[in-house]
Formats: sequence, C-alpha cells, structure tokens
Amino acid sequence: MSLLYKVARKLLSLPSVLLRSTAVKDAELLVLRHENAVLRRQLIGPVRYEPAGRPGPRPGWARGGGRCR
Repeated sequence: MSLLYKVARKLLSLPSVLLRSTAVKDAELLVLRHENAVLRRQLIGPVRYEPAGRPGPRPGWARGGGRCR
C-alpha cells in the first residue's frame, strides 16, 4: 500500500472516532468487559498481573563493554 493511501485512510477515519457518542463508547466497554470475564472463567487459577521481568546483567557489562554510545 502506498503511503498516500495510508495517510488518507487515517485522516478520513479520524472524524468518526472523535464524533462517536458516549453510548457507543459505553457499549464497546461493556463488550470488552464481557470478553474479559469469559476469558477469566476459562482460566484454572487466579489471574495475577505482574510486570515483565528485565534481563539480568550480561557478562560484558561489568567491564563496560556493553555501554551505549
């Protein structure tokens, strides 16, 4: 797809997003909450939201070999 097509599509879809009524937004939230509830019922254990872990230090970092420049 061309860049011009993508830009035109985004510009034409912007007013529809901004002009949506609150009823439509509320309906979308209800649907998303229902989907979340259905997915939670399919799980076996409790849901625990935890932040993603970071990788540990690499061997070269202690000597300064992994510095960003």
